[in-house]
Amino acid sequence: MSETAAAHPQFVLAAVLGLLFALGTFLVLRRDIVRVVWGITIISQATNAYLVTMGGFAGSVPIISGHGGHGSTTDPLVQALVLTAIVIGFGTTAFALVLTYRVYEEHGTIDMNELGEST
Repeated sequence: MSETAAAHPQFVLAAVLGLLFALGTFLVLRRDIVRVVWGITIISQATNAYLVTMGGFAGSVPIISGHGGHGSTTDPLVQALVLTAIVIGFGTTAFALVLTYRVYEEHGTIDMNELGEST
C-alpha cells in the first residue's frame, strides 16, 4: 500500500464508495430491468458500507474495551442495523428478480422501452 493511502484511508474509502455509487447510478439508468435491479442493489450495499464506516472502526471489541486502555469502541447498533439492511436487501433483490422473470414470461422482453410501448 502506498504511503498516501496508509496515511489517509478516508480518501481511499471515499473514492471506492463514490465509484460504487456511480456504478449503481449507471446501471439504474439502463433500459434492461435486470441491470436496474443490480444497480439498486449496488447502491444499497454502498450505503451499507458507508453507514458501517460512519459508525466507526475503533479496533477494539466493545465487551472488553475497558481492559487494556482502549477508550473508544465501535458502535454495535450501527452494525446490527446494517446487518438487518443486508438481509432485507437480499430478500428484496430476490423478489425483484422473480418479478423480472415473470415480466419476461408474460411479455417476452425485459427492455423497459418495449414494455412501455406494449401497454
